[in-house]
Amino acid sequence: MCGIALIVSAIRITSSSLTSPPPATEKLSFSVDDVKEALRRRGPDSLGVKKVSLQRSVLGRNHISSSFIAAGDEGHGFCSQGNDDNGECTAQLHFIGATLQLRGSNPLVQPLVDASGNVLVYNGEIFGGLDIASDCNDAEFLLQTLGRCCSCGYCATAQCARSGKSTVPDVLSTIKGPWAIIYWQVTRSGKFLFVQILGSICFFCTNHEDSSRTLWFGRDAFGRRSLLVHWPTQDDSTFLLSSVSPIFPTEQTSEYETHNGLSCPSYWEELPCGIYSLDVDGSKSNGHMAGELKLHEYTNSMLKELIKWERTSIEPNSEDLQIYKCSTQSTIPVPAHVLLNALHESVLRRTSMYTIYQAAISSTKEENFVPVAILFSGGLDSMILAALLDQCLDQSYQIDLLNVSFDGQFAPDRISAKAGLKELKRVAPSRRWRLVEIDSELSDLVFETSHVMSLINPANTYMDLNIGIALWLAAGGDGWVSGANIDDNDDENPARAKYKSSARILLVGSGADEQCAGYGRHRTSYSRGSWLGLHEEMKLDMQRIWKRNLGRDDRCIADNGKEARFPFLDEDVIRVLLNFPLWEIANLDQPSGIGDKRILREVAALLGLNEAAILPKRAIQFGSRIARESNRKNFGSNRAANQASAGSVRIDKRSNYS
Repeated sequence: MCGIALIVSAIRITSSSLTSPPPATEKLSFSVDDVKEALRRRGPDSLGVKKVSLQRSVLGRNHISSSFIAAGDEGHGFCSQGNDDNGECTAQLHFIGATLQLRGSNPLVQPLVDASGNVLVYNGEIFGGLDIASDCNDAEFLLQTLGRCCSCGYCATAQCARSGKSTVPDVLSTIKGPWAIIYWQVTRSGKFLFVQILGSICFFCTNHEDSSRTLWFGRDAFGRRSLLVHWPTQDDSTFLLSSVSPIFPTEQTSEYETHNGLSCPSYWEELPCGIYSLDVDGSKSNGHMAGELKLHEYTNSMLKELIKWERTSIEPNSEDLQIYKCSTQSTIPVPAHVLLNALHESVLRRTSMYTIYQAAISSTKEENFVPVAILFSGGLDSMILAALLDQCLDQSYQIDLLNVSFDGQFAPDRISAKAGLKELKRVAPSRRWRLVEIDSELSDLVFETSHVMSLINPANTYMDLNIGIALWLAAGGDGWVSGANIDDNDDENPARAKYKSSARILLVGSGADEQCAGYGRHRTSYSRGSWLGLHEEMKLDMQRIWKRNLGRDDRCIADNGKEARFPFLDEDVIRVLLNFPLWEIANLDQPSGIGDKRILREVAALLGLNEAAILPKRAIQFGSRIARESNRKNFGSNRAANQASAGSVRIDKRSNYS
């Protein structure tokens, strides 16, 4: 997990896909140091800065020169467009990278720069698709791989295709796993003169026809890693990318600030999933630096199919239903076995000790080292992940189960978590399980609430905030464990001790409900539009999960220096689920707790989790009871909140929510 950012100044961005300039946004004032501080919380192991300065002569010379500065703490503000003392038009690209190292054998500091001058800041994991050694760091490997890519432009020419060269979109489309990337690609076909000047490496293009550089950035197809963007506007010409919004004083901005009588959008927006390029050319735009923005399709055919999210069998006939009914009467159907195997492999590749940074292990006594924890409600999804993790992780390691409650021992998720712990001890008695009880009162979270509001940005509803607070607290892992948890005695020992989980990798059940019809709205869609209506609602959920869920969740979890991993959103798991007929995924003619997420209930039964297999769906904001406390605080009562549809109400920042 890393925090990455880029600040681009003095480059005019043009795009054929942007027919009109972005609207005026909130006006914020923050510095490079503010961005660095926000990223450092995501990547506490190291922080680095690299600055690329581009000079285009305005005295008739038609080339770009670039200097790379290994920046430490210099540069506290954003640069604006202008000319230097030599009559050069100057633009800057300011790369920032903060690293939480989870892979590789050697310490790493981002941004990475190779011998050709290519610059990379990367936040992601390569779980497949590219052949990476177990002791290699993902970012280092990716920099080497991208450095061998075609650098002739946006798309592969016939010459590049004949030579067997890949393009940047080819490489990124091949990665299986979550990623967000910012990559500065230097054109290599020209001739360069390298000069050492006062400790800085400068290179000057001596081929006037070779005057462009390409900036690549983007997110994986499902948006499992956050990347926010601020597009340049008339009021603010700076182009920014960042994993997270810096914390800013609430008095600087209001959700309801107006511009020409209209509400201003947030300063940031979630970057839509995709691969983007910005070709920087010094010969355009009337003497100014210009960059042409393009969006590229993923080139991997299997990935394209997953993005479409279509399945071949949606509406069953009477014979299909009869065959399926007969197959379930005597045994668990084959699809559940296939899905179980796919989920097992997904958890294994996300928790293999061979891919975990070995320095993290050696710095801690092995008997105390907890490599992986689970965001744990005791519900169906987290119970499946816990049972699979037990199968994938060496028995010598403890597993932490992180459970948050805003109603002490009475919250539904706390009750189900305790019941789930008992069932896990029954199916995996040799494992050391530790239920971490994270208790909180919403009224006590004044600073924390303000902090989480900056993390969920640009999300801005009470539901987003409630979920964000619950996830942020759970990921922090700072809670209590009972005496029975510590000593593995029976539950008659009520003593509790403070405990903070040190696990850096957190398994999260995101994607299970969207793919297996776990939400109440799925049942509504089915009642209104039968199987086709259900399919369309599930497809909508999967195609907007990047915007509604994953960016927000990634920012809230990663702020604790933890990395969220989503086994249900593994590419192979998604493909397996899409290959099944819809009626083998769910049967919403049956009651809640039986027909919804039916295939996952069959998987739970295969794992011996008979009690978890019949648990109804319960969202974290309701299971932890933070929604109830929020409703009472902000609307007076649950009833008033329901009448106001509180979950979708935007937070008025002037109301001093915190």
